[in-house]
Amino acid sequence: MKMNCLLVDDEPEALAVLESYVRLVENLELVGKCENAIHAFSLLQDKQIDVLFLDIKMPQLLGTDFVRSLRHPPKIIFTTAYREYAVDGFDLDVTDYLLKPISFDRFLKAVAKLTKSDNNGSIDPEKMAYQPNKDAFLYFRADRKMIKVFTNDILYVESLKDYVKITTTNSNSLVVKQAISSLEEILPESHFVRIHRSYLVAIDKIKTYTSSHIEIGGTELPIGRLFQKGVERALKIV
Repeated sequence: MKMNCLLVDDEPEALAVLESYVRLVENLELVGKCENAIHAFSLLQDKQIDVLFLDIKMPQLLGTDFVRSLRHPPKIIFTTAYREYAVDGFDLDVTDYLLKPISFDRFLKAVAKLTKSDNNGSIDPEKMAYQPNKDAFLYFRADRKMIKVFTNDILYVESLKDYVKITTTNSNSLVVKQAISSLEEILPESHFVRIHRSYLVAIDKIKTYTSSHIEIGGTELPIGRLFQKGVERALKIV
């Protein structure tokens, strides 16, 4: 059963990241997003909300004060860049407290806590992973804006020291400041595999492979010696 989610954050970039994470998890349903607590209060009156991803330090009304004002609050996961609000968060008996920047791995752990409370303490984290389709996407910051990339369009990711180059099926590429290891955490391992310390590829886009190379999108990429067993498992080579 899906949980209806409401996202509240005064930073558009933070909202975009949370939205992309929610859309990657099968048992979460995004029903609204807003940039302040006043708007959030209105949405809570009109919609059935099961979980609120809530920033704390916002104009007009702090997230902590907003939770205190609710007679019957939904489950709360605080999202903030400020550690000093942690005590307030736990005093309010929130489900979790996420510090920005939020990794997808840490986001999933918070969702696991939500699901655990609804399943008598039993949860299989693997069942939370969203199976990528044409609607799943992530946002990346480049050229002073947030750019949407559909996960199903990604061919491979190449590490360029402190940056990564994301190559897609439409022959476009995007260079963003992000570690390849962080993308490896975000993208589901059932559909992406690390073949080299510099390359992460979409499994279903691999055209051919040998013991030392794979071909994807008309490009030949090396398989690192330390990654060979992982590649064999992903491709079910026996």
